[in-house]
Amino acid sequence: MDALEFVRVRELDIAVRVWNPDAPRTLIAWHGLARHGGDFEALANQLGNEWRILAPDTPGRGLSSWSLFPAHDYLYSHYMTVAIAVLDHFQLEQVDWLGTSMGGLLGMLLAADEQHGQRFSRLILNDVGPELNKDGLLALSRYFSMTHRFTSFSDLREELTQHYASFGITSDEEWRALALGSARRLPDGGWTYHFDPRIGEQFIHDTPRDTWADWANIRCPVMVVRGAESTLLDAETLPRMKEVQPGLVTYTAPDCGHAPMFNRPDQVTPLRQFLDTPLASFPSRKPTKTATASYLIGQWFVKQWRRLFG
Repeated sequence: MDALEFVRVRELDIAVRVWNPDAPRTLIAWHGLARHGGDFEALANQLGNEWRILAPDTPGRGLSSWSLFPAHDYLYSHYMTVAIAVLDHFQLEQVDWLGTSMGGLLGMLLAADEQHGQRFSRLILNDVGPELNKDGLLALSRYFSMTHRFTSFSDLREELTQHYASFGITSDEEWRALALGSARRLPDGGWTYHFDPRIGEQFIHDTPRDTWADWANIRCPVMVVRGAESTLLDAETLPRMKEVQPGLVTYTAPDCGHAPMFNRPDQVTPLRQFLDTPLASFPSRKPTKTATASYLIGQWFVKQWRRLFG
């Protein structure tokens, strides 16, 4: 990390980690549910001096403030407000967005938004989409709805290594760095993770919405990266996503699950190719409400057919 800036959103300080602050191009990199912006350091190093990486810590994570009102602040609607505040702070009228898991869903909601979608040049979703595996979601909600306490740092690192084995990390140095960036010392001398234990309440308070409709309303070029062994984004979902977004670019990252860390050249190269493709080379798309409704009606009939005759 080359710089750290804080953006004030009401009573919350939002930490934004910055790499290559003077670079000519900017990529917003938004982390997953219980992670933080530090996860993108390896990506920033590989993309090099051409790219300024802005990686915010969502409220309740990393170096950002914890909320006194989780039922209000740990929701996608509030994360959207935070994201717009970050874009405004850095005066970004057009930006490329990479989002891992929760950060991808956040990017998808913003890119589909009538008011703010025009600010997105390209959208990259990392192991997430408009339909997610229910068992995978349940496992996440269970794990992150509990308070985790460890007697020693080595205990925390061992637990973290087991839980995040699907990240595809192979070196001890990377695991140690991940653990150091994920740890917080408790007043009693023990250890816990960096995030507010109440972030898991998002699964209780957040309002469900039709993310397939959001997916259909995205107008910018989109890429989806999927971990080959993902437990959250099923391989069968990708063709359905492409039906709605015919210009969709996909890449399956080998030897990892949920979610790729972009810590290896084989993961970064396809991402770089997508970012370097001129916007004029992508097919233009202006979805209409009618097209969206037609797709959703079609999906309803498919579900009913499978329920009755499948």
